[in-house]
Amino acid sequence: MLLKRVGQSIAPCRAVFLAFSLIAPSLVLSACMSSEKDVNLATYVDQTEPADVLYNQGLANMNAGRLDEASKKFDAVDRQHPYSEFARKSMVMGAFADYRAGNYDEAIGTAKRYLTLYPSTDDAAYAQYIIGLSYYRQIKDVTQDQKEARQTVQTMQDLVTRWPTSEYVDDAKDKIRFATDQLAGKEMQIGRYYLERREYIAAVKRFRTVVENYSNTRHVEEALARLTEAYYAMGLTSEAQTAAAVLGHNYPDSQWYKDSYKLLQSNGLEPRENAGSWISKAGKLITGA
Repeated sequence: MLLKRVGQSIAPCRAVFLAFSLIAPSLVLSACMSSEKDVNLATYVDQTEPADVLYNQGLANMNAGRLDEASKKFDAVDRQHPYSEFARKSMVMGAFADYRAGNYDEAIGTAKRYLTLYPSTDDAAYAQYIIGLSYYRQIKDVTQDQKEARQTVQTMQDLVTRWPTSEYVDDAKDKIRFATDQLAGKEMQIGRYYLERREYIAAVKRFRTVVENYSNTRHVEEALARLTEAYYAMGLTSEAQTAAAVLGHNYPDSQWYKDSYKLLQSNGLEPRENAGSWISKAGKLITGA
């Protein structure tokens, strides 16, 4: 087929050249060269490959660790055989190959496209999972912006909500816990910054966010101690005592509680909970008890 097609592309040009070479040789030669240039034989051969062949080549490349080649093969199935069953499978496998290769933006884009086209298929939960993993792998240290942590929480929570029986739910919940802890850690880092500079109102705002919104993280213990410290420095002793009391109720053996108790005791005070305080109400949500 290939030789026949080559022959068909050259013969007409030769006939035209013989007939008109005496009249406009440069024009005819240009036309023939253009015709031959337009025939991309590599593309032609590639386009004729069956979907199952391309798909299996993609799987073979991925198993061999040739992730970029695998991604190209899966992409070829999608381009050459759109809306076929193999195109659907290739799309989600291509997203996975990009994820494995560290091409997270590409993985996210392909997986989101899959969910747009095939939101009700068996692999939809897997596509959502790939998006979540791609965000998760990009989470930075708490000293940096936590955009990816927020995106991880949102994406994985959507997975848990939409596909509660999925095999990916348990790991999605683990990723949510980690990302949530990162978000709380970021709030603590900023709160400490303000506390060190005696900007107590700004510091309290950050520590309050941790207690109210991230009560199931490891940072809530320190947040309560920091609230005790900040409120005490501001002269708001009732709030300081309440923060210490909630801390002691949930973490009685904590060093943070011992430090807070010692701070209050230095001025003749002790932990005492004010039931009307926001800290007391938020304390009921803490899972550290």
